[in-house]
Amino acid sequence: MGPLNGYTVIELAGIGPAPMGGMMLADMGAEVIRIDRAGTAPGLHMKDVSTRGKKSVALNLKDPAGIETLLRMVENADVIIDPFRPGVCEKLGIGPEVCLERNPKIVFARMTGWGQEGPLANAAGHDINYISITGALYAMGRKGEKPVPPLNLVGDMGGGGMLLVTGILAALLETANSGKGQVIDAAMVDGAAQLMWMFHGFQAMGMWDPTERGSNMLDGGAHFYDTYECADGEYISIGSIEPQFYALLKEKAGLSEEEFGDQNNAGKWPEMKARITEIFRQKTQAEWCELMEGTDVCFAPVLNFVDAPNHPANVARQTYIEVDGVAQPAPAPRFSRTPSEVRNSGSGPGADTGEVLAAMGFAGQEITGLRETGAIS
Repeated sequence: MGPLNGYTVIELAGIGPAPMGGMMLADMGAEVIRIDRAGTAPGLHMKDVSTRGKKSVALNLKDPAGIETLLRMVENADVIIDPFRPGVCEKLGIGPEVCLERNPKIVFARMTGWGQEGPLANAAGHDINYISITGALYAMGRKGEKPVPPLNLVGDMGGGGMLLVTGILAALLETANSGKGQVIDAAMVDGAAQLMWMFHGFQAMGMWDPTERGSNMLDGGAHFYDTYECADGEYISIGSIEPQFYALLKEKAGLSEEEFGDQNNAGKWPEMKARITEIFRQKTQAEWCELMEGTDVCFAPVLNFVDAPNHPANVARQTYIEVDGVAQPAPAPRFSRTPSEVRNSGSGPGADTGEVLAAMGFAGQEITGLRETGAIS
């Protein structure tokens, strides 16, 4: 049983960070009930990794009976995750005030891009937009070239899903002491700003030029912190920041003291970058792995996410699992006494409606009536 065994989470179906947050809570043992739209077809749903461990109830939230069904479920829950734009839940009649009136201990977790208020609150957006106004996107890319989107990892997942889970866990701890619920405003723009904390400090210390991407220590400007192509067209990553690690890099790669002795002289970085690029092209990825992997060089081969599960370190730690034929990351973090687990691959839309409602006190005749009127499916 995971550490959240006994908690019930209602997740209004959405995309991106909200389902990720629900997935993590389900991995940790919470009963996560996803509210799908009545009549939703399964489609590729069962291949969606974020559905794992969750149950599905299909409701028609445009039907007063569907709304009342959800509010009765709220009475039996600890958390509700709202993935919609500000005001949508209020228009439906399931906003925070209504839910807290039905259950004063409910944690109402709202996941948006721009936040619940402000001039952009009601505008559409995606990860690339949220990280744009935090300075994160500007900082990513090669010198003299345009910014490069880092997938949707910084805004949606790190700044969104992880922030959502952090807020929910903190709120549940507080509720255990106060007996009162509250509303969480988790915004991806706020989370992305949090992730940039280190660079604000670096800039204040004169260690980072925020106007010149690709010229700083951690953005590919330094020759000792970058990726390099090998003889076979594959890539490796080097992160030899500390002097002792850099000394080992020089030893393993055969870098002369004359050319590479002045590690932190940024003026010489382009010259050293060009030379070390030539050197790494002289061996294959496998040859560099044999020479450097497992040492304090701070080295790793650059793998695509299909090959990553087969890396020996990931195999040894069981970092990846396979559920119903789909390779995916294993639950994290790891708990010594109450381990997380993936209980199943997740249910199709509405597959658990009757079972969940019955467990929450709905009579069989009520469930039948709701199904007949189309309030549930």
